[in-house]
Amino acid sequence: MAALLEPGMMVRHPAQPDWGLGQVQSNIGNRVTVNFEHAGKRVIDLTQIHLEPVFGI
Repeated sequence: MAALLEPGMMVRHPAQPDWGLGQVQSNIGNRVTVNFEHAGKRVIDLTQIHLEPVFGI
């Protein structure tokens, strides 16, 4: 999954739907920095959480 996430892509956090859409800022190793609409910038460990890509926005 980590290889699929590129800067600029939109994602959702499956366990935190209230965070809204997030835009990937960076992807280094298994850590992705995402700027979410309602939660701000978060660093996500992809070995723990599987972000859901959002297409067509």
